[in-house]
Amino acid sequence: VQLVESGGGLVQPGGSLRLSCVGSGFTFSRYAINWYRQSPGKEREWVATINDDGDAVEYAHSVKGRFIISRDNFKDTAYLQMNSLKPEDTGQYFCNIYSSGSLFWGQGTQVTVSS
Repeated sequence: VQLVESGGGLVQPGGSLRLSCVGSGFTFSRYAINWYRQSPGKEREWVATINDDGDAVEYAHSVKGRFIISRDNFKDTAYLQMNSLKPEDTGQYFCNIYSSGSLFWGQGTQVTVSS
């Protein structure tokens, strides 16, 4: 199982970024995808989840209405569209799946929101 995140970067407050999470080594379309983030000195925080076929999504209260999670099972890729970014959205963003009793994580992509 491999998950690779990309799309992070430096953005001004109010800006947007789209993160990608590409999966390989497993049947991508059979698994829900979760996005988490971690800021320095803080616990890793759940951000959003999309189910296997993409028709059910959930968001943390802190990002609801600003972030959109989606997926393209033909491309084995999940996305996190982040709009109206705030400095408190700064952190390392990770995607994961839960399979056979284990969590599999990508290496993360850094998002920095700063003027």
